[in-house]
Amino acid sequence: MAGKIEIKFNGNTVNLSNTPHLFLISGPCVIENEKLTLSIANKIKDISLKLQIPFIFKASYKKANRTSGKSFRSIGVQKSLDILAKIRENLQVPVLTDVHSELEASIAADYVDVLQIPAFLSRQTELLEAAGETGRIVNIKKGQFLSPEDIEFQIKKVEATGNKKIIVTERGSSFGYHNLVVDMRSLAIMKKFKYPVVFDATHSLQMPSSVNGVSGGSPEFIYPMARSAAAMGINGIFIETHPNPAKALSDSKSMLPLNRLEGLLKQIIEIHNLVAKFND
Repeated sequence: MAGKIEIKFNGNTVNLSNTPHLFLISGPCVIENEKLTLSIANKIKDISLKLQIPFIFKASYKKANRTSGKSFRSIGVQKSLDILAKIRENLQVPVLTDVHSELEASIAADYVDVLQIPAFLSRQTELLEAAGETGRIVNIKKGQFLSPEDIEFQIKKVEATGNKKIIVTERGSSFGYHNLVVDMRSLAIMKKFKYPVVFDATHSLQMPSSVNGVSGGSPEFIYPMARSAAAMGINGIFIETHPNPAKALSDSKSMLPLNRLEGLLKQIIEIHNLVAKFND
C-alpha cells in the first residue's frame, strides 16, 4: 500500500497518491544541451500551471539502453546532472531521470526527486533495492516482457527497503519483433496494487530497433492511446516531447511535438475528470 508520495511543485506540496488531478511526467528523451532543456522545461511548466495539473520534468542524463553503440548517449554525466539540478531549483518543479546501476542510483538521487527504473531493467533486484534505499520516489517502468501481475514482485523489492514511494508505469509489451502493443487491461490490473499508475503514451508507440539499429515509432497514435488510457482511470500520463522531434538525438520517431502537448493534455484531462465521477 502506497505511503505519501509527495512532490513539491511551484512551491506547493502535492500528494500523488490521492490527488484528484491527473499528473504529468514530461520532457525530452535526453539532455541535448542546457538551453534547449531549460526552454522545454519552462514551456511544459507554463502549460501545467495553465491546466492546473502537477508536473514532473523528465530527461535522461545518460542513455545506456541503446541498440547501437554508435547512438547518442550523453553530453556528459556531471554536466547533465547539473542541468537537472538547475531546473529543479530555478523552476521549482520535481525532476525525474532514469538510472541503470546501483551506483547511478546513489549518485543521481542527489540531483533529482524521482529515480526511474527503465523497462529493460525492471527485474534487476539490486537496482530496485538501491533506488529504494535512496528514499527518493521510484518509478518502475513495467518491462516489455512482464505481465501486469508481475509488477507486484518488483514493487515488493522496493518496499523491502522501507520505501513505499512508488509509481508504476505501463509502456507496452513486445509484440513480435520491432513492435509493441498495449493491453489496456494492464492499467486496471496494476491499480490493484494501490500505487499511482502512469501510462507512457510515447514509448509505448516505439518500434524497437526497426530502422537499422535505431528505434522507429508511430506517433500518430499518441492521441488515441492517451485518450484510451485516460478512460481507464490512470493517475498520471508520461509524454516525451521536443520542439522538433525529427532533430532529436534520441527517440526522434516517437516523441510528441511540443506545440501539440497542451491540446493533447486538454483532451485527456477532460476524459480523466469524467471517469473520476464514476465509482467502479
